[in-house]
Amino acid sequence: MTSATEGEDALYPTSVYWDPELLKYNFGDYHPMSPTRLDATMRLVQNLGLDTAENVRVTVPEVPDDGVLELVHTREYVQSVHAVSEDPTREIPECGLGTEDTPGYEGIHESSARLVGGSYQGAMDLLSGKVVHAVNFGGGMHHAAAGKASGFCVYNDCAVAIQHLLDNGVQRVLYVDVDGHHGDGTQSIFYDDPRVMTVSLHETGLSLFPGSGFANEIGEGEAAGTAVNVAMPTRADDAQWLRAFDAVVPPIAREFRPEVIVSQHGCDSHFQDELTHLRVSVDGQRQIALSMSELAAQLCEGRWLATGGGGYDCHDAVPRSWTHLVGVASGRPVPVTTPVPQEWRTYMSEKYGGRPPEFMGDDVDLWWRSWEIGYDPNDETDRSIMATRKEVFPHWGLDPWYD
Repeated sequence: MTSATEGEDALYPTSVYWDPELLKYNFGDYHPMSPTRLDATMRLVQNLGLDTAENVRVTVPEVPDDGVLELVHTREYVQSVHAVSEDPTREIPECGLGTEDTPGYEGIHESSARLVGGSYQGAMDLLSGKVVHAVNFGGGMHHAAAGKASGFCVYNDCAVAIQHLLDNGVQRVLYVDVDGHHGDGTQSIFYDDPRVMTVSLHETGLSLFPGSGFANEIGEGEAAGTAVNVAMPTRADDAQWLRAFDAVVPPIAREFRPEVIVSQHGCDSHFQDELTHLRVSVDGQRQIALSMSELAAQLCEGRWLATGGGGYDCHDAVPRSWTHLVGVASGRPVPVTTPVPQEWRTYMSEKYGGRPPEFMGDDVDLWWRSWEIGYDPNDETDRSIMATRKEVFPHWGLDPWYD
């Protein structure tokens, strides 16, 4: 199977949430979560002219008040973040703060809350009808739980946005997470809420942090069947990644019938990223964005909030992947054969060094087998897919083998 037709999508009103203040989310020079990846992304978006398209506006995210954060986080936890923000030497390990992964720094509350602001404002703009597509590539902090920071994530912007949608009349929200790591924080917050379906496609927890996200994690109580996890083989590539997405996400999404889709596009699944073992290309990540846009158009009148997430090949894979996300959301997908603007390459070389990429794609042959071809029990990807389908599909009246 090849990728879908890539003509210009519907030109939905689209907002990109951006402010240079987002670069203050900074754990230090030697931490893999470098804010330079955000700078590199927005400059590439600008150099390709995606931010000035007629249907696109750039919105400055604000720092929401504590009440917004407490839509999903405990008051005690938010107060703990404030305490570390005021005294960066303070360690509160029971809250995941002051650890090697999530060290404290002055202003950590404000900078973390500003990331939430982008996704929260995206949810508000979707509800008001100002936009149909919203992109906060600085967000996607999916490891943060209700009362604990984890995996570089302090506040969970995706969860805050979802809860705000629910609190304002949305009946069903589909959350799709394609980060290389399991979206454990978002899953935990909505694990017993049948109004939210969380779908996570990630490297198996047997080989990668956070060690969760197995097929038998399906939600509890009335929400059984609304947590969907595809634990992918350790070195899965484009063909495996896209086959798994194709076999699980569209059929279960159609049964769930979401009113809004929220997606997390961590791009640490890229073959150059050192924090996972996956081998997905920028082209493959772009194809997922195209598929999410198509699902939103089919199922919920286009309403789609897309976030970033992980991604630590900061000056190559990350800016290209998230620029493709902005291009897709704006209805102007950038062809993978497009040369990277020389202006951007010069800026990156002079400021960060190295050899910036020359093209917007990875020069790969993007191909995968659709599920309709049939299940192969000798294929490790198919076994992962089938484990998920067997656990979840019967809850929705679907046959794990055929639907």
